[in-house]
Amino acid sequence: MGVLSNKIHWQQLQPGDHIYSWRQAYIYAHHGIYIGDGMVIHFTRGAGQEIGTGTVIDRLLLTSMPPNSSLRTACPRCGGQSRSHGVISSCLNCFLSGGDPYLFEYGVSPVFFLAKARGGTCTLAQSDPPEQVLHRALFLLENGFGNYNIFKNNCEDFAIYCKTGLLVFTGIGVGRSGQAASYMAAAGALVSSPLRFLTAGFGGFALAGCGMYCASRLASDIGYRQDVVKVPVERLVMDLSSGLNDPVKTLASLNGGRS
Repeated sequence: MGVLSNKIHWQQLQPGDHIYSWRQAYIYAHHGIYIGDGMVIHFTRGAGQEIGTGTVIDRLLLTSMPPNSSLRTACPRCGGQSRSHGVISSCLNCFLSGGDPYLFEYGVSPVFFLAKARGGTCTLAQSDPPEQVLHRALFLLENGFGNYNIFKNNCEDFAIYCKTGLLVFTGIGVGRSGQAASYMAAAGALVSSPLRFLTAGFGGFALAGCGMYCASRLASDIGYRQDVVKVPVERLVMDLSSGLNDPVKTLASLNGGRS
């Protein structure tokens, strides 16, 4: 793996790996946990709807997608999943949806993290051993991971929880997703940039915007922020099944009602 690309050959994948595949001309990536034997467990609102917002924006995103035969024809290995949602198990081909596999990296340095300008590819957090990762993924396959939310509880959040067991308990900012954090950081830098351009010129504008983007990404990383706690998957599912369909709310209940 390197700064330029995390692409990996499928034959190099190991059970417990967090992998992702780019969608829509690299606009976003879909994440999951490789469990071996060519199968992946992942969290989705439905095939082709991994970035669904639950708003009218979804229609624009879906109508812009190219036709995909895997969504129309039932896969002989993992079945028809065009309407599946929640935590599901798919064969590697269906998960990749015509894309290439990329390996999400754990335990990287802050310098390496910031060098990867695109979020959702690595984290400072350390991964747990593969057996713990697989236990969480398989347990959540049977019991679910709450309600899908593009900013708070998406496919990358799911994969990161399986790898680390960490959840954010404050509800501040985004969840664990580096992909969502990078979009939010970019939006914040753009919103604040016009004033900087007027006061510092183009050079100052570019430098300030880049600095804000990098600082926001780092502050949102699951391995850097302090408002996280390790939660056993059994406890998480117990609270989700009791009506707390949001892992953030679940963490609030575990931390004296903080949200």
